[in-house]
Amino acid sequence: MNLNSPVTYIKGVSVARAELLYAELGIRTCRDLLHLFPFRYIDKTQFYTISQLQPNSSEVQIVGKISGIKTVKQKRGSRLVATFTDATGSIELVWFKGAKWIKDSLKPNTPYVVYGKLNWYNNSASMPHPEMETVQAYKSKLQTAMQPVYPSTEKLANKGISHKVMRGMMQHLFQQFFNGIEESLPTYLLAEQQLIGKREALLNIHFPKNQELLAQAQHRLKFEELFYIQLQLLQKKLIRKAKIKGYVFGQVGTVFSDFYENHLPFNLTNAQKRVLKEIRKDVGTGAHMNRLLQGDVGSGKTIVALLTMLLAIDNGYQATIMAPTEILATQHYNGMVALLEHTDIEVALLTGSTKTKRRREIHSALEDGSLKILIGTHAILEDKVVFKNLGIAIIDEQHRFGVAQRSKLWKKGAEVIDGNPVPPHILVMTATPIPRTLAMSVYGDLDVSVIDELPPGRKDIKTVHRYDSHRLGVFKFLKDEIAKGRQVYVVYPLIQESEAMDYKDLMDGYESISREFPSPKYQISIVHGQMKPADKDYEMERFAKGDTQIMVATTVIEVGVNVPNASVMVIESAERFGLSQLHQLRGRVGRGAEQSYCILLSSYKLSSDGKTRLQTMVDTTDGFKIAEVDLKLRGPGNIMGTQQSGVLNLKIADVVKDSPILHLARQAAISVLNEDPGLQNPLNESLLKTFTQFQKKSGIWSNIS
Repeated sequence: MNLNSPVTYIKGVSVARAELLYAELGIRTCRDLLHLFPFRYIDKTQFYTISQLQPNSSEVQIVGKISGIKTVKQKRGSRLVATFTDATGSIELVWFKGAKWIKDSLKPNTPYVVYGKLNWYNNSASMPHPEMETVQAYKSKLQTAMQPVYPSTEKLANKGISHKVMRGMMQHLFQQFFNGIEESLPTYLLAEQQLIGKREALLNIHFPKNQELLAQAQHRLKFEELFYIQLQLLQKKLIRKAKIKGYVFGQVGTVFSDFYENHLPFNLTNAQKRVLKEIRKDVGTGAHMNRLLQGDVGSGKTIVALLTMLLAIDNGYQATIMAPTEILATQHYNGMVALLEHTDIEVALLTGSTKTKRRREIHSALEDGSLKILIGTHAILEDKVVFKNLGIAIIDEQHRFGVAQRSKLWKKGAEVIDGNPVPPHILVMTATPIPRTLAMSVYGDLDVSVIDELPPGRKDIKTVHRYDSHRLGVFKFLKDEIAKGRQVYVVYPLIQESEAMDYKDLMDGYESISREFPSPKYQISIVHGQMKPADKDYEMERFAKGDTQIMVATTVIEVGVNVPNASVMVIESAERFGLSQLHQLRGRVGRGAEQSYCILLSSYKLSSDGKTRLQTMVDTTDGFKIAEVDLKLRGPGNIMGTQQSGVLNLKIADVVKDSPILHLARQAAISVLNEDPGLQNPLNESLLKTFTQFQKKSGIWSNIS
């Protein structure tokens, strides 16, 4: 019998109760129950005398004796009333249910500890359905001060598994298994980090003696949880670097040099140069590159991607870029073709719309190696697409691709070295800035590069928040901008009217815009997700060419539209959008030399989170600051789809609130692996044992590529 035994081994847990605990909370073993941590505590450190009680509705704890019991008839049934007395006065304890068995169990003139919420009537207090136990029973228990409150469900409560019952089960668990709790961190780490032991931490997380011990217990358990996650991510990175071979791009040849010296249309920013240096270092080692490139909209990730591909070509390899949508793939293609116009490097585009004849030409040119750069969508993943020697694969906005899709791309490398197929180097690009805390937790096994400065000459987008009542002023501003030759986006959250939500929908909005901006003076495009791709492309093309001045759209224009002449983004019902979406939409303007604007329109009914989101957008254009606020508002589980990745299924730590502990845990994990990469040192025996169990259970294989 040990902590891995089923919960039925705990006194008072029947088979039926065990099945319910598993169905509702996923608790199967004694260890699972031990790691069900309280989410709050009832502080019973304070005792009051009856004369000290104040007319408020707080929960209080008093000690005294029952001096009288009576049954009082009422309209329906009766209630039981006991007079409870201490040296300073008396109050009434009242029960409306279970009067008979409660009456039989009460012991007059015996000292009791009573706890509950007070009701006040005519300046005298009563306590309905109090928690009671004799002073003798109270003193014999583990919980003498702060009582834990555990996560529960309606079903558990209905089946009689109350907080009191949960505390009882936990108490029996400690009485039976306390000596079986093993230390999971090495002694030197406990000393370095000034952590209390595992047994003491678990006892004080469930039954804290005081606030200070509770704080120490929480710190210890949070550190341990984050430490083992970091250890796994970092070890995975070490293994990948040691075992997975990568192609060596050893030389900077004529293709790269000619483009850099003669055809680069602008000077690189220091951030772009730094990132290129990091990539060159990676691909020159013979280890496999797996790098995440973060940069705000317009920070110049594309030119870094192109230069990296030219490096591959110089070393005799092919390169590809995979984008999640046809619009984005086409935009990458047009951008690359324009940049490479004065070179003899051919670029091809492969999407679902590519005609059969052109497909065959692309397949053939890829296989014989004459085609060096392929840009496309999921179509690249088809089995028919075979590269002669794919050296680097660049994935744009990778969180939109599934794990299976990414692994297919991984297998496109054709060379075999030492009997193992060599995958292409992977560069993952994202314009969704990932907060540092989340990057360390979710992408801790990748190398991360950040382009954190915009190219010179880019003006910050001016952002304002306006209420619906200011709409006429906004329309006047739009007319002034259009008169200067600029173009405007107007984005709506819904396509059709929703009865449940009082938001402007697209069709209604289109009609009101058409009335305010009549043809032939103004031309309007409309784009939404329910249109056929060909119709959507036609409308976007009209806007891109400048044939229309206003684009009325849903969020389909969030990625992929690059119209430098568009200088105003109006977001209707802006309170309906998340922060990252608002930031992405704003990034559609500000691509030309002119001053650009973002106008956030909302109703007066704003939640506090809604106000924070809109104020954050007005205050900053820094994607990383915005991402930090977003993380605080939404929590880590909802950002970047991490709930699906299983990484942040945390029992006690919170990567946002506990980011200082996360930093400590990461540094400690780096230090341990630097000293002992295989965890073979006898000092790390407990660590290796726990780590092995952790790996079996956690499944945080985040599979970026």
